[in-house]
Amino acid sequence: MHKLASLGLVAAIQLGAADPRIGSWTLISAESALDPPNKISITSLHNGVHVLISGETHVDFTAKWDGHETSVQGNPAFNQVELRRINKHQAEVKEKKDGAVVATVRDKLSTDGSELTITTSEKGRANQITVWTRSGGTKVADNLFAGEWTQDLSKTRLRQGLVLKIEADGTEGVRFSGEFSYTARFDGKEYNLKNSRNDTVALKLVDAHTVDAIYRRDDQVAQRDRWVVSADGQQMTLTTTGVLETGQQVRESLVFRKQ
Repeated sequence: MHKLASLGLVAAIQLGAADPRIGSWTLISAESALDPPNKISITSLHNGVHVLISGETHVDFTAKWDGHETSVQGNPAFNQVELRRINKHQAEVKEKKDGAVVATVRDKLSTDGSELTITTSEKGRANQITVWTRSGGTKVADNLFAGEWTQDLSKTRLRQGLVLKIEADGTEGVRFSGEFSYTARFDGKEYNLKNSRNDTVALKLVDAHTVDAIYRRDDQVAQRDRWVVSADGQQMTLTTTGVLETGQQVRESLVFRKQ
């Protein structure tokens, strides 16, 4: 039964700003070599994912995607895992027992994000395949924030008519253009701004739907923004707090619609 824990973990590998594997999954018995009545729940955390497997087997742990071995408790077959990204829809996990590989698990997500196929390989045994269908959670794109956003004037006190364009830059970051522009990754490091009264921005991914941005001017924090994208990916709310050059404190919320 040790494979069930790995199924949940490999399904939780973070691929970019929004992981399409986040959600809950139920086994499709008719298409699987194994037939346990198990379900997998995967929740995004700031520095990893929380995986809960319930049913015939119970597993509950948190794993990081930092490329290093992660300890797994309560499973006699393996006590460590090592994650590797293959591409947008495929990933691999090596199960280890005291540093030695005992099994290799690969998962493949369907194009529409509704089905997960997981293949487990062990030395001297035939590959075992399980197929899981999404039973909860939103099917998300690689980057929920990417797209063209127009201010919803009916839900905003400040009727500025803003239009924002956010593009994935191919390095797990974004290119942002609006009243000002920048290119930045979600790594908490400072990146230069163009055409802005502030000097730099630092982005931090809170979860698949939320980003915090910290703007600095003259080495001082001048503004803090939080971007939150709705579950359906069609609305984005910006809450901003900061200090104007005059010293005045400001707090405002703006609502945008994806075009």
